[in-house]
Amino acid sequence: MEARYFITGTDTDVGKTIATAQLLRAFAAAGHVAVGMKPVAAGCEWRNGQLYNSDVAAHAAASSIQAPAALVCPYLFEAPISPHLAAREEGRSLDLEYIASAAHHLQAWADVVLVEGAGGWFAPLSDEYNIADLAVRLQAPIILVVGMRLGCLNHALLSAKAILDSGLRLAGWIANQIDPKMQRYADNIAYLRANLPAPMLAEIAFQPNAQDLTLPAQAITLLACGASAKQAINN
Repeated sequence: MEARYFITGTDTDVGKTIATAQLLRAFAAAGHVAVGMKPVAAGCEWRNGQLYNSDVAAHAAASSIQAPAALVCPYLFEAPISPHLAAREEGRSLDLEYIASAAHHLQAWADVVLVEGAGGWFAPLSDEYNIADLAVRLQAPIILVVGMRLGCLNHALLSAKAILDSGLRLAGWIANQIDPKMQRYADNIAYLRANLPAPMLAEIAFQPNAQDLTLPAQAITLLACGASAKQAINN
């Protein structure tokens, strides 16, 4: 089993946090100590003198342990806009090495760390760096969350190609049914199964309490099989 995975999505609002929370619970159910990390969270509000972010809170609720706040989310911004714009408005800059250091220190708290990105694969973090640069710096296998709606086939295939072009391994993908009325849903799933270069780990059905649920054990088994196959190839 890999010690760290990076969760990205085909776009913003495709269910990365829901998938991360469900995956954290699945790891815990499989006997792992798992913790979520949101390196950059924009769209926060002040609560009791501290910045609060719903994605970070969802990770905390699903994680096996409560790690230090500075490690699970190094950068919090108030404005609900792209992180590079939020940072600019607050006169701050994002340091990839600082994030990488936080991720490294989190490994002392848990045997599995799930790092959730912001937006899609090329979402900017600054004028110089984007989410892809952060993932490459962390050198973690990628889990792609596909928001199942019209247009998802193109977004998923483009995202997968970009991930592989970066030199990282696409460990698997998760289908999240964000449009409950999507036409030909099953046909779209079948196409992605046949054309994405990684196994489908799970499907997440559209339901109000999805964030509080757990992915099937099969998702962890598939990830473990992928890690074992990679190790066998390297040996």
